[in-house]
Amino acid sequence: MDFRLTEEQRALRDSVREFALEQVAPVIGEYYERHAFPYEIVRQMGKMGLFGLPLPEEYGGMGGDYFALCLALEELARVDSSVAITLEAAISLGAMPIYRFGTPEQRETWLPRLTAGEALAGFGLTEPGFGSDAGGTATRAVLDGDEWVVNGSKAFITNSGTDLTALVTVTAVTGVNPDGSKEISAIIVPSGTPGFTVQPGYSKVGWCASDTHELTFDDCRVPAANLLGERGRGFAQFLRTLDEGRVAIAALSVGLAQGCVDESVKYAGQRRAFGRPIGDFQAIQFKIADMETRAYTARLAYYDAAARLVAGEPFKRQAAIAKLYASEAAVTNAREAAQVHGGYGFMNEFPVGRFYRDAKILEIGEGTSEIQRMIISRDLGL
Repeated sequence: MDFRLTEEQRALRDSVREFALEQVAPVIGEYYERHAFPYEIVRQMGKMGLFGLPLPEEYGGMGGDYFALCLALEELARVDSSVAITLEAAISLGAMPIYRFGTPEQRETWLPRLTAGEALAGFGLTEPGFGSDAGGTATRAVLDGDEWVVNGSKAFITNSGTDLTALVTVTAVTGVNPDGSKEISAIIVPSGTPGFTVQPGYSKVGWCASDTHELTFDDCRVPAANLLGERGRGFAQFLRTLDEGRVAIAALSVGLAQGCVDESVKYAGQRRAFGRPIGDFQAIQFKIADMETRAYTARLAYYDAAARLVAGEPFKRQAAIAKLYASEAAVTNAREAAQVHGGYGFMNEFPVGRFYRDAKILEIGEGTSEIQRMIISRDLGL
């Protein structure tokens, strides 16, 4: 299998890299320290067409594929993960479920604004009492005439409370299956719907320039036509959504891991100790060599998973492997990059300080490392 990029893919990668270095890097630290959402950067990404990368042109998309999105995420995350996760969640968790499972009317209503970056969508899966146990969903939706009445809450939902947020797709228990298990469906809840409350933003360790909120639903009524996909298929739909999202998170993780290499190589050439650049010392050389090895290997893993996804082949195990390895590589590289930088690695003014704070969530979000190991082992027949 040839993982060399085509000319078009290289052009996309290079244009996003240039944007990240010239437009994101100089300003993102200030947004990060204020815990402020970078609206101007998001608008610029919209003009570049990044929010429509894997979506068809008929809905305003770029007509690309999921691999194109992953390339963009890697380059953004080499500079900042808050911006990268904003794009990842907007597409993987926001727009893609509507494209994959929506009716023609739902697609025509929502996708043009989402692909243009003029609106954002959230994906309400996780609940305060149920994280990895998504089957424990407690939020409920009851069909009352021609309306769904939604009650419950969701936690840690990205892109759910910005001025651009237009909707959140929520999973809810809508009945009981013949075998006694919960019937879970997905329902579109537009922003501003009475009974839908966006709680104050979290005080987070990392991803401080991204938007994350708890959501509550109190007799929140939406039209019956807001059901996304088939009734009772919500569980299967979000499993597919998460499989795709794990490839994207792997790409984002590789970006952070590679950013740690970039910054460490630069610093090792500038910082002097004992009369020499610290990059002359084998201890530093080997540390950075190991960091590059992790980033390179993780990249191959997500390239393989993305290639299988795009080709329509089974990719669940490969997505889990890529997400597991890349996220743990990112955490290790962030720790090692901080060590290379010494005291400056503990300062937020240096990118590696931000990388260190951002890395840990990659082992948790969109399926913890433990969940990935469970998926891999079960796919092996264990």
